[in-house]
Amino acid sequence: MRLLLLAGTMEARQIAAAFSSDNRIKVIASLAGATRTPRALGVPTRIGGFGGREAFAAYLERERIGAVLDATHPFAAAMSHRSADVCHEMQVPYMQFLRPAWMPGRGDHWTFLNSEEDAARHIPEGARVFVATGRQTLERYGNMHGRTLIVRLIDSVPGHFPLPEGYFLPGTPPFTVEEEVALFRRQEIDWLVTKNAGGNASRAKLDAARHLGLPVAMIRRPLQPEGPKLETISAALSWVRRLL
Repeated sequence: MRLLLLAGTMEARQIAAAFSSDNRIKVIASLAGATRTPRALGVPTRIGGFGGREAFAAYLERERIGAVLDATHPFAAAMSHRSADVCHEMQVPYMQFLRPAWMPGRGDHWTFLNSEEDAARHIPEGARVFVATGRQTLERYGNMHGRTLIVRLIDSVPGHFPLPEGYFLPGTPPFTVEEEVALFRRQEIDWLVTKNAGGNASRAKLDAARHLGLPVAMIRRPLQPEGPKLETISAALSWVRRLL
């Protein structure tokens, strides 16, 4: 069976590794290209968008894809909606792997936002804000005048910072809680802004914020496609194997 794995998460990497030696399944991974130098997944990998609904459908037909496992980031919802719709129309089995969202616990001080633009309503002027939402949505912070935005990037840092006040900060994950605590202290951070990605791979910053008593502006997830979802690696592997 030819499986298209929509990747871009740590869990997708684990799924690819699990199937890399299974001769019954030929995995083709797809990365959107948001990271300029992605780590190899150990299976054949394509990088970049498909070019819209019709092009995605044509790809599924041309490559004789037998099933699609969507393990993209929870905020790649547009891709997930399109993939689910096209697979339904073509009667190609589709399943979304969606890790559970983060929930605040004891000692957390979270404010939930619907979008990046809402941050200015809650974060006071004069604050130093650590932004962990990537470069793709930076223009949405254009109303954050009077705050210093420290934006962490995984890739190389471009020379021009596109907002009135702030700068880019390079960093290569994974990060430990201790490293995040030290970074927040060194940068004199007052607020953390992040997306509710869920999972363990990137939650160290939340634990660091709790340790330091920092308030967190947590951006809610967008609506996901309707239908069943899987939350564990073992469930995702079982779903694929049941299709054989």
